[in-house]
Amino acid sequence: MRYDSLGSRLFGWANIAFMVLFACASIYPYINTFAVALNDGTDTMLGGITVYPRQFTLANFHSLLADDSIIRALALSVVRVVVGTALALLVQFTAAYVFANRGLYGRTTLLVYFMIPMFFGGGLIPTYLLYSKLHLLNNFLVYVLPGAFAFFNMIIIRTYLYTIPDSLVESAKMDGAGEFRILSRIILPLSMPIVATIALWTAVNNWNDWTTTLTFVTDQSLFTLQYKLMQIIKESDMAASLIQEALQRGDTTAQSRVRITPDSIRSAQVILTTLPIILVYPFLQKYFIKGALIGSVKE
Repeated sequence: MRYDSLGSRLFGWANIAFMVLFACASIYPYINTFAVALNDGTDTMLGGITVYPRQFTLANFHSLLADDSIIRALALSVVRVVVGTALALLVQFTAAYVFANRGLYGRTTLLVYFMIPMFFGGGLIPTYLLYSKLHLLNNFLVYVLPGAFAFFNMIIIRTYLYTIPDSLVESAKMDGAGEFRILSRIILPLSMPIVATIALWTAVNNWNDWTTTLTFVTDQSLFTLQYKLMQIIKESDMAASLIQEALQRGDTTAQSRVRITPDSIRSAQVILTTLPIILVYPFLQKYFIKGALIGSVKE
């Protein structure tokens, strides 16, 4: 088959055009959200915002970051992501290394035992009682300990480890290397693609989670950024309802107070919460694609 034929070139051009259109369709909603976040709330209510703000303002972001508790929640979320991701990688990678050993006694039984909770869970009330007995309520450890082990991620890592030749490990053992040295000096450097993949998944999950705070935390000093932003959106919804009622009663002064709307606050929240992940992703992309492919298919 000739790849320089007219048909091949037409297919290539059509493929490029399709991917460009697909990329534009994927990027446009985010650009539109960014424009709404930078636009005046009252003007946004009129509609017609596309890819640029009509009345530029930073009031939407200022309303999110004006409270000192937001800065504290942001710092707590960053610490949670760093500590939670590091702990999860340590636990899951070491567990995968152990289960990758085909000579492990009772390996099948242990895998079945860890697999059962993937399909059958105790529910919220037993989980709450368990965390209470473990003194995890209103404790920072509730953010990092329950997610330290994920069976699905461990299986993905273990599948990737099967692609590493056994001869490398055998040669290291013949040279007198122990399990810890083999793991840290040989296995880990060769497993950076899957490590980056699992790190990205875990970090995004920790960054976006707010239900843990809602369910297990009442101490305001332990509120995460996502939970605080959720509270702000609810408060803005309530304020918008009150202003709408005032306008219906004929209070014209309420119109001047409608500068920040729930839609503009929600758009600013989307930008604020997704921007860190977007900035980190390009540095992990080259590892992410390879790790996701090799880690999900056993060769």
